[in-house]
Amino acid sequence: MAIRVLVADDQQMVRTGFRMIVDSQPDMAVVGEAADGAEAVALARRLRPDVCLFDIRMPKMDGLEATRALAGPGVPDPPRIVIVTTFDMDEYVYGALRGGAAGFLLKDSGPALLVEAVRAAASGGSLVSLSTVKTHLGSVHRKLATRNRVETAAWAWESGLMT
Repeated sequence: MAIRVLVADDQQMVRTGFRMIVDSQPDMAVVGEAADGAEAVALARRLRPDVCLFDIRMPKMDGLEATRALAGPGVPDPPRIVIVTTFDMDEYVYGALRGGAAGFLLKDSGPALLVEAVRAAASGGSLVSLSTVKTHLGSVHRKLATRNRVETAAWAWESGLMT
């Protein structure tokens, strides 16, 4: 049985690209497309896709609000949602994951990572892209005034966070 995917993005070209990538996989199929967050929520409730690919910035309801509506705390039987966006900002990542998203992916990550994210979400796993992880590491380095992961690990050791 194919993984059923809903694509929500306010840009037609992005939706078309995601459809082409997903539909090219033998085990996946796009079952619906939405141009705004409110339409995405309505379609997700009606179509019951396995995985939703949501942009963050959409009209009527943004992707974070749509994610909370469909997969937030207390929502029964939520779909798996992957946020796919151009905005690699910490507050978006945290908001997405707190809101119930299974993953967060940048649009420039490429088709292979998009397919991997859909499969991971469908199987109950999650995916946060490598560039997102690097961004968070950069934030940690700035906050701790460290230059690399070794210095960050040393800081954690010296601070008693690691034994």
